[in-house]
Amino acid sequence: MAVFTEVSTNEARELLRRLQLGDLVALRGIEGGIENTNYFLTSDQGEFVLTLFERLTAAQLPFYLYLMKHLAHHGMPVPDPRPDQNGDILHSVCGKPAAVVNKLRGKSQLAPQPVHCAAVGTMLARMHLAGRDYDRLQPNLRGLPWWNETVPVVLPHIGPEQAALLRAELAYQNHVAASSAYAALPRGPVHADLFRDNVMFDGEELTGFFDFYFAGVDTWLFDLAVCLNDWCIDLAQGAHDATRAASMLNAYQAERPLTAAERELLPAMLRAGALRFWISRLWDFYLPREASMLTPHDPTHFERVLRGRIARPVHA
Repeated sequence: MAVFTEVSTNEARELLRRLQLGDLVALRGIEGGIENTNYFLTSDQGEFVLTLFERLTAAQLPFYLYLMKHLAHHGMPVPDPRPDQNGDILHSVCGKPAAVVNKLRGKSQLAPQPVHCAAVGTMLARMHLAGRDYDRLQPNLRGLPWWNETVPVVLPHIGPEQAALLRAELAYQNHVAASSAYAALPRGPVHADLFRDNVMFDGEELTGFFDFYFAGVDTWLFDLAVCLNDWCIDLAQGAHDATRAASMLNAYQAERPLTAAERELLPAMLRAGALRFWISRLWDFYLPREASMLTPHDPTHFERVLRGRIARPVHA
């Protein structure tokens, strides 16, 4: 949610006209995140979010946008892409592919309690079940093949101890991915980036979750592991919070019980989730792109989480 591409008020007015969303009242760039350009777009008809896609292509984007429409149709509290007069939900702004969605109610809960973790677990399971009949296919573009491509790029920038851990964990994850237990894991569309800042709450009520632009078809267990690695971790220490984790796991399983293969591989997928975000944060930190308001995340946080997941495995 950085600003890589500056959008003028005239361009915003023209977009609102094409989408029949009223007259422009305010346009404000959104700080945070590192992938796309995002603006709050306010008209006399309501509040919206404008996203310009800086890396994803027009060929890749229908998977994400129609997944959001599919989930919204199934009653999930997700952003619903707005169509133009022709029914198209993928637009063009400043020569970039773009989308406009409704702004969700509430605010992010950055200091979650067990009740918030339970709400996320419930909604994540419902999202997985609602996505079973989604008919578009696209892999998780930040999955294992991307890890294998990106690790050699970041290795020259880190110390020998970190490099040894990165190589060893990547080898372990390739081994896990080749196993029969991994092949048995249920899979479907996943969010793959459901961190605290991608979920909205009004008090203890979960009012929405958003930023589906890392979504793809992957194992549901990986998606759950990514959530556990953010919502149920002490950010200062990178340490596991057993109470919050139990709340999330119990709530998830009340909607969709884990299979035997998922129970077996939960420790491995928690390591996989930590590895994925350690790699991407190393990449963003050492090979950044220029952008207004861009502040890369600290990569050492997920190094700590990974070390903790290896030293103290968590079982379902």
